[in-house]
Amino acid sequence: MSEDAGIAGPAAHAQHDGEHTAYHVPSDQQKSSTTIQEEIYPMSPRRNTATPNPFSRKNTSLDLDDYFTGPRDIAKHSKWPLFMQIHGSILPKMIVPLFVVACWASLITAVSKTVPGVQLGISSILLTITGFVVGLGLSFRSSTAYERYTEGRKYWSQLIFTCQGLGRAIWLHAVEREGYAKQDLLAKLTAMNLVVAFAVSLKHKLRFEPYTYYDDITDLVDHIDTFAKDATKEHDVRPKPGIFKAVGENLGLSFAASNPRKLMKKAQSPLGNLPLEILCYLTAYVDELALNGQLPVGMQQTAAYNSLQALNDVLVNTERVLNTPLPIAYAIAISQITWIYVFLLPFQLLLDLGWITIPATVAASYIILGLFFIGHEIENPFGNDVNDLPLDLFCQQIVQDMETIAARRKPRMSEWVDNPRNKVLYPHSDSSYSMWLQRPEEAIRNTLRNRPHADFEKMNANGEKGERNV
Repeated sequence: MSEDAGIAGPAAHAQHDGEHTAYHVPSDQQKSSTTIQEEIYPMSPRRNTATPNPFSRKNTSLDLDDYFTGPRDIAKHSKWPLFMQIHGSILPKMIVPLFVVACWASLITAVSKTVPGVQLGISSILLTITGFVVGLGLSFRSSTAYERYTEGRKYWSQLIFTCQGLGRAIWLHAVEREGYAKQDLLAKLTAMNLVVAFAVSLKHKLRFEPYTYYDDITDLVDHIDTFAKDATKEHDVRPKPGIFKAVGENLGLSFAASNPRKLMKKAQSPLGNLPLEILCYLTAYVDELALNGQLPVGMQQTAAYNSLQALNDVLVNTERVLNTPLPIAYAIAISQITWIYVFLLPFQLLLDLGWITIPATVAASYIILGLFFIGHEIENPFGNDVNDLPLDLFCQQIVQDMETIAARRKPRMSEWVDNPRNKVLYPHSDSSYSMWLQRPEEAIRNTLRNRPHADFEKMNANGEKGERNV
């Protein structure tokens, strides 16, 4: 959560404990004075990050690196037709494979056309025989990869849903004790920060980033004792790949890709399980709420504990998706079959197409290898590829949800029910709550009884009007 999330101006809680008053919208001058008033209180300095919000990339410009690394910022809109868009396409990572295929096709064609007595062309019957096997393998690869992708999205949706529920349970259900209201308020905000920290730490865990020196997590967990925090003190230098290694990874070259678990293997001390440790702190907090009588209703306690269990369920299942890829035998076989088919294409096209074999081979390879590389890219939906899930955006949404929940005190029913703008029978009546309150109960019930008839007559009238127009 942002540093300003828990601060409210003097007007935010005005007349909260009094009787109902008219709805008031502050003017621009009042808003400005409120902001000035808040700045009187000392604020801690912000971390010097590249963007105001470490969870967001919206303030960064789209540069060349964004075409190769991700996840793609879905908030940005392109006016190019879909088939002409490069950002989000698999084409950048196919530059090198297509170049190799083009060189291979050029070599086969040039040798056959320029060397006397050499004819490398063969019958195209092999295209039909092997094409079916290749299509079957690519279909299997794509379906299993997309299933993992959708599973990952489902569990992050469950995480957002659970964080919203736990945030509401902490902010609305937990009672602030008399004499300790300020301490309980700050404790609520601390617990809601840990809800955000759980999501952010899960993101880093799924990306094999075990330490806490990242901008979006370091300040959220600096006040709690964790194994990751202790390990970070011994490994506080964040590794940076060299230029050639970075270019190779962006182009999808396997020999340039690092082992994603490299940081974990080089650890000099236990790394622990940061999301699980944060979950333990949240459980201890809910325990104290229950023991102190701050969750007086049994169902409130049940809701809080169920949310904690749901967070644990998300943790386990996202790790299952991450650590259960396509069996290596299938992956190797499909890769070999696909590349053999691609390298045999020029031999089978040469007799019929001649020099056109070169562009024809490149075009056919783009179709075949495109499906192959897409399946490879989305198989792990939690990484930093362009088409991976936007986990930073999901974490930012949780931050905004927590700040929205904590923006106001727990609303009292009298504040929004007994309100002059409350039109209780809208759209059938524009009368406010106070006007209906002055009428007898029987008049209200008669109106409710007649309301379905009014809807029915309105629908019939609209239907007859439509028939006349036809």
